[in-house]
Amino acid sequence: MFDVNEFILKKAKELGFGDVVVLSYETNRRQVRFANNEITIAKNWHERKVELFVELEKRVAGTTITELSEENIERTLKTLLSNMKGMAPKEDYYGIAEGPFEYRDISETFDKAIVELDEPNEYVERAINAALEEGAKRVAGVLYTDHDKIYLTTSNGVEAFDEGTGIEISVRAFIGDLESGHGTNSVRVLKKFDPESAGRKAGEIAKLAQNPEQGPEGKFDVIFDPLAFANLLSYMSFMTSAYAAEAGFSFLVNKLGQKVAAEGVTIKDVGNMPNGYGTRKFDDEGVPTRETAIIENGTFKTFLLNTSLAKKYGTETTANAGLVIPHAWNIVLEPGDYSKEELFSDVKQGIYITNVWYTRFQNYVAGDFSTIPRDGIFLVENGELKPIRNIRVSDNLQRILENIVALGRDLYHIHWWEVNTPVSAPYVLVKDVGITRATK
Repeated sequence: MFDVNEFILKKAKELGFGDVVVLSYETNRRQVRFANNEITIAKNWHERKVELFVELEKRVAGTTITELSEENIERTLKTLLSNMKGMAPKEDYYGIAEGPFEYRDISETFDKAIVELDEPNEYVERAINAALEEGAKRVAGVLYTDHDKIYLTTSNGVEAFDEGTGIEISVRAFIGDLESGHGTNSVRVLKKFDPESAGRKAGEIAKLAQNPEQGPEGKFDVIFDPLAFANLLSYMSFMTSAYAAEAGFSFLVNKLGQKVAAEGVTIKDVGNMPNGYGTRKFDDEGVPTRETAIIENGTFKTFLLNTSLAKKYGTETTANAGLVIPHAWNIVLEPGDYSKEELFSDVKQGIYITNVWYTRFQNYVAGDFSTIPRDGIFLVENGELKPIRNIRVSDNLQRILENIVALGRDLYHIHWWEVNTPVSAPYVLVKDVGITRATK
């Protein structure tokens, strides 16, 4: 794809564009869906596309090109040029990163075994059987394999290539109409793939969730399963972008250097994490990815930045450039020192939430949100679990972070359609969480 990139860059410069970023993708994705304990659908996708960012006298624009003929590329560039001439300049635009850069290989991000995997169905069957062995009656879900190639060319001397693979599974187990559990497993190399763990967890939660009663309302100590807390941190990851702060979509505005979480809470973005589902060698400007402490020991340290925003605020890029919006690669909530058993035994009366969805913010700047627990939900009384249902978490994201009182010692890497930004999280105990009754 570098020939396509070079053609686009050459034509863009001939037309008079200033900064140009050409990011091309070749992707191969396989999907295996299953329901009622059987595989139902298998699909394959192959896609080639170009994501393009251009600047013209401080006017900026971006587009995606999927029809990669030279005629269409030239037509797209001329249309962009015509449209941009009527745009107002973005006076606080300060350019893209100056290359070239040197890149290090990141371990456990590419596996030829996934590329050459002919039959992923056996992994689905292993997940189904693990859930059934735990007591599930019906099992459903989806498995994906991914093989991606990324080609980056910029007007500032960057030419970079990365290739990655991944395999992941999402499993839901059911017993009756009200009893279900969910488990996931997402890895970049085949030898670390454990579909049975996803099936076992889904089946175990479904079995425990039998005959749920209406849940209580009020303030409760809540144990968030890694799957549930990952959902909240995935939403929070967008709010750590400087773009989100400027657009009015972040509770972190004007809080740099302030306490926004409990003392023991450290949250990082790790773009170069081995086996991380969001890991890449470089950001969309070509800057090598790295580890960035966003919240350290409860103190908010930095927004995620690209080159332009970093120059605007007199600092350095955090290597999180998207073509327009800086974003996280892999969010990591640093673990604590509690075993799962110790964490549950500390709760005399509380609630254990295994999964959530429909997370919605009533006020982004304040951080007010609600989310609906799904699958197994349990009242915890002196370490014992009693299944409940039909509750909603209604609280404030900063208050949740400030009220974290215990963190498990084991991290779980979570990525599925409700956790778009990959998150590594432990079990999390939060005090005084607002619980209301969900509307039916």
